[in-house]
Amino acid sequence: MGGFNFQNVNTKSFFISACGVRDRKNQRKSPGEINKKWNCECDIDEEEIMELQSDKSELDYESSKIDSKTDSSESSYKRETWSRKADFILSIVGYSVGVSNILRFPYLCVRNGGGAFLIPFFFFIIFCGLPLFYLEICLGQFSGVSSLFVWNMCPLFKGLGYLMVTVSALMSWYYITMLCWIIYYFFNSFKNPLPWSLCDQSWNEAGCILSRLSTNTTIVNCSEVFMGHNYIQENGTYTCNVSNIELQTAPKQFWQNNVLHISSGIEESGNVQWHLVICLLVAWILVFLCLMKGIKSVGKVVYFTAILPYVLLTVVFVRGLMMPGSIDGIIFYLKPDFSRLLDIQVWLEAGLQVFYSLGPAWGGLITMSSYNKFDNNCLRDAIIGTLADTLTSFYGGFVIFAILGAMSYEAKLPITEVATSGPGLGLVAYPEAINKLPMPQVWAVIFFLMLLFLGIDSQFGTFETVCSGLVDAFPQKLGKRRILLTACLSCVLFLLGLPFTMNGGMYLYQIVDWYAASLCVMLTSFLECIVIGWIYGADRFSRDIHLMQGRPAPLIFRVCWCIVTPAIMLIAFIMTLTQYQPPTYEGYQYPVFARALGLLLAVVPLIPLPILMIIQFLQTPGTFWERLQTLLRPSKDWGPHPDHLKEDYQNSYCHQSQNVLNYMTTNIFGPPTCKL
Repeated sequence: MGGFNFQNVNTKSFFISACGVRDRKNQRKSPGEINKKWNCECDIDEEEIMELQSDKSELDYESSKIDSKTDSSESSYKRETWSRKADFILSIVGYSVGVSNILRFPYLCVRNGGGAFLIPFFFFIIFCGLPLFYLEICLGQFSGVSSLFVWNMCPLFKGLGYLMVTVSALMSWYYITMLCWIIYYFFNSFKNPLPWSLCDQSWNEAGCILSRLSTNTTIVNCSEVFMGHNYIQENGTYTCNVSNIELQTAPKQFWQNNVLHISSGIEESGNVQWHLVICLLVAWILVFLCLMKGIKSVGKVVYFTAILPYVLLTVVFVRGLMMPGSIDGIIFYLKPDFSRLLDIQVWLEAGLQVFYSLGPAWGGLITMSSYNKFDNNCLRDAIIGTLADTLTSFYGGFVIFAILGAMSYEAKLPITEVATSGPGLGLVAYPEAINKLPMPQVWAVIFFLMLLFLGIDSQFGTFETVCSGLVDAFPQKLGKRRILLTACLSCVLFLLGLPFTMNGGMYLYQIVDWYAASLCVMLTSFLECIVIGWIYGADRFSRDIHLMQGRPAPLIFRVCWCIVTPAIMLIAFIMTLTQYQPPTYEGYQYPVFARALGLLLAVVPLIPLPILMIIQFLQTPGTFWERLQTLLRPSKDWGPHPDHLKEDYQNSYCHQSQNVLNYMTTNIFGPPTCKL
């Protein structure tokens, strides 16, 4: 795959952009330093470099004229850029930090060794999450196109773009159901008393209790049981025998019988629940209003939706620390059980949490970074985005475990029995804790508003991936009809989401959530590393980064892209297949047809990959070997997105034959450098 040959550069601008190296203070190095750095690869002397750099202002003026002509053309579609750098940073922070950071991460800590779980979690962050995060930001920023077309860098794997858009469409389709539930809870948070704090409502059943008691007794105070049976008088005190009644807390019965009106299984889909339909409509209206003008509108919204959750999270944390038992919860969170590290399942769940949280391989990072300016600092943004996601999970653990510790103290139950996963923690366990607080309506509003903002930011990224893919596919038709496109997609996905509002909607939601991206995310990440690390070449990709930022990719990232990250992804993918278990819900076993539906959802995003490979082979002339060589090289329209660089980039790159050992060495460590 080789490197750049600067002897073939047609114009002066490309050499200045590529060899005009900037240090960390964003200032260009002297011509002598440039010549020493590149004299192994460039036959240009110091005087010629000075002549080239002296023409920089003239070239910048010519470039601005080219850009102005493009702007003035009414028939052409010009891709937007973020108004401010902070817009992009807050967008990727909001995209990465979601509900799973608050609801899923603490549960995984509980079941996987407490503080010991942080070891595999940070391992995957460092060696998989951050390298892939940086890779996708650089890839989108360099190409200036969405994830659907960025794989023109290797036409044989063009199906990866369709895979990403399909997964993002599936995510947009079902993930918003979580926002629908949160919105319903948010509306009910203004009622006094809170509807999930009572046992005398129409949806309550026998065995409803206001709070959980110790599990070693079947006798409870009759005043805490609604519709209790078999009253018994003992020592002058009336109690009721509930040994034959399943005890459920008021928040759980509110969740099961009021919010979901859940049926006995996925076979009984039931009827549409109109209160959920209204909340689903409200959720899609919010998404439409925030994304109707693309990054111009979302870039303003994220200042509110990405920052406010941290304020609310801190308020909840301070209140949690004031409750008895909260410190015990935090100690449980930090106390490690290192014996759990010997269980491969712990490592697998840590890896899955990193990918579901950070969001690489979904296409959202590539899409959002494609709106960056060409010289934006990708490494800084990748570190900020990864740290924000990681530290939010870590900080959110303190908040949730403080509450769980207080609940454990109140109910005299182990923390492992108090904590539940996913919706059960945020929509059952936490509302139970809210009931014990003074002015519970205030804390309920704060908590569910925080969850709403965390969830809607993640919805922005996946939905924008789908919209941008369509706009890039039909720029002339859809480029100036962005509001109409966003409205139509919102309506379509709203209608497709109606099955989630039915009595059996929770079962469908869990099937989709369990299967839709479980295999695709790891497989896509593995193929990303193979394509960029070895086919396109980590060395060439590093030079692309150098063209944007004045410095190549750090060596540690090249090693991760080529060796460490794909190896971990392949192992995780194999382990996921071998340790597959079908989902269950409250003891309910899904029938065969439901599991078959889930497996179909897992396979559907992968279908474009082989189909487009076959189509590309059929459309490419030549022998089999010639077709393969052509499809493994970037297409003619691949290159940096600024027009004044693209032509020179395409003409300057040449493929050099190397033996396998030299290619592997150059690809990972870069070309041989000269002694300065």
